[in-house]
Amino acid sequence: MTPEILGIILILTMLFAIFIGFPISFTLIFLGVVFGYLGFGDLVFYLMTFQFSGSMLEQALAAIPLFTFMGILMEKANLMERLFTSVQMALARTKGSLFVAVLFVSVIFGAATGIVGASVTILGIMSAKTMNRAGYDVQLAAGTITAGGTLGILIPPSIMLVVMGPILNVPVTDLFAAAIVPGLMLAALYTGYTLIRCHLNPSLGPVVPEELIPDSMKEVWIEFAKGLVPPVLLVGSSLGSILFGLATPTEGAGMGAVGAIFLTLAYRKLNFKVFQQALLKTLEITTLIMVLVCASNFFGAVFSRLGTPTMITEALMLLDLPPTAILLIVMALIFLLAWPLEWVPIVLIIIPIILPLIEQLGFNLTWFGILVAVNLQTAWLSPPVALSAYFLKGVAPDWDLSDIYRGMMQFMAIQVVGLALIIIFPQIVLWLPTYLYGNIN
Repeated sequence: MTPEILGIILILTMLFAIFIGFPISFTLIFLGVVFGYLGFGDLVFYLMTFQFSGSMLEQALAAIPLFTFMGILMEKANLMERLFTSVQMALARTKGSLFVAVLFVSVIFGAATGIVGASVTILGIMSAKTMNRAGYDVQLAAGTITAGGTLGILIPPSIMLVVMGPILNVPVTDLFAAAIVPGLMLAALYTGYTLIRCHLNPSLGPVVPEELIPDSMKEVWIEFAKGLVPPVLLVGSSLGSILFGLATPTEGAGMGAVGAIFLTLAYRKLNFKVFQQALLKTLEITTLIMVLVCASNFFGAVFSRLGTPTMITEALMLLDLPPTAILLIVMALIFLLAWPLEWVPIVLIIIPIILPLIEQLGFNLTWFGILVAVNLQTAWLSPPVALSAYFLKGVAPDWDLSDIYRGMMQFMAIQVVGLALIIIFPQIVLWLPTYLYGNIN
């Protein structure tokens, strides 16, 4: 059996093992050792040592625990709930105002934490009961909450983009700059869709009850400023220092983490228990990601050493399809794999496998990275798995799961439109990083 065929068996075995529930990290390490030994002998153990040490020494990945800690503390400070309430009151006389409030808060919260589960859960807790009292359409409400929650994996400083940078060999700063316009574009598409639907059918998002309309708008705007300014200043200073070259992603993340501590203290939400919980949650998330990074880098190195990526690239090139057609096939494959898998194994396992093909086709890697990010965001809303539905169902148990699915499907269609716009107009992604840094890869 040739090493290339052994690599194909390796991939199929890996997918089967993950789908039936084996732990991803240990599956990757075990299969990498077994198939690597079969393919090229004792060299596999030296390769494993090299890949593990290289992953642990990757400086950009040090930003992961810092950004995670910042996001968790922002969540503990209840800043998003305060902001949602103030936006809701400010737009009380507008049809569909709660939809706008959810999406506005989701953009701010998405910049504070890249954890989709936390975003959907917090947004659901804040808005589901209010939407029920106001008589909002359940399907449109569920779609708005889940779609807004998925913005967290795209809007920087996104943990997924931090992980993706070293894999694509693209600076994390380029990916951060490239993701800003697509993230805001999707948020604008969501908002426009909900407002148009409410304009055509006011019963979907009626004006909130009279008792919820504030008497004094001055108090509302003061509350709005108190809820908006601190998190925007924190995220803006952290992200801005990275984008404008004043700090590396790790240094900017450190600034954000320290700022989050002071902000939580200022709002009198920080005590020993909260601090301990934040540290433990950060440790849990960071350990999960870093073990997966090491395991997947080793697995990918074994797969590449077997020569299978080169064989797949040559086979697809021989099909004589246009580059765009091959790109669409790749996007469809990622979309389907994202049903059972989370973004971590997709980014760490699948992307390195198809990267030689993308480089051979000559696509811009920064643009491709954002395409993958938007694609994975879309997969969070696609049945039959759609983990966002279960996060929302957990905090809104009176909402029927089928209604949540129907609502998510509407916004998944909007995300597909956004993905198509990015493919047709690459400057949506490339304009800002090119403006800031000149020509990019």
